Amino acid sequence: MYSATFIFATKQLDGDFHRLDQDIAATAKTIPGYIGEETWENSATGLTLNMYYWDSLEALQELMNHPAHLKAKRKQANWLAGYQVVISKVIRMYGDGQLKDRLPVTMVN
Repeated sequence: MYSATFIFATKQLDGDFHRLDQDIAATAKTIPGYIGEETWENSATGLTLNMYYWDSLEALQELMNHPAHLKAKRKQANWLAGYQVVISKVIRMYGDGQLKDRLPVTMVN
């Protein structure tokens, strides 16, 4: 399993940003290999984190090459005050099992 973490700070978000963001999220869910996603905001730093989980790098790459994602990349400077992307291979996940119904991914076989 892989995760793609998009961390960003915002400037001014407009309707175009929100439409593209929703389109990208909806598109991700249609790609075979999509597992789930999470969003976190840190009010102390002003950062937002969107994390997508994938069963393969090929599935992740399909989203990266989608026209909505490419459009968002071209326009990101209009909305963002910086961003960072982290692509990771998940080697282990564990816990006490109490969050299994609240998280998109809780166990890797």
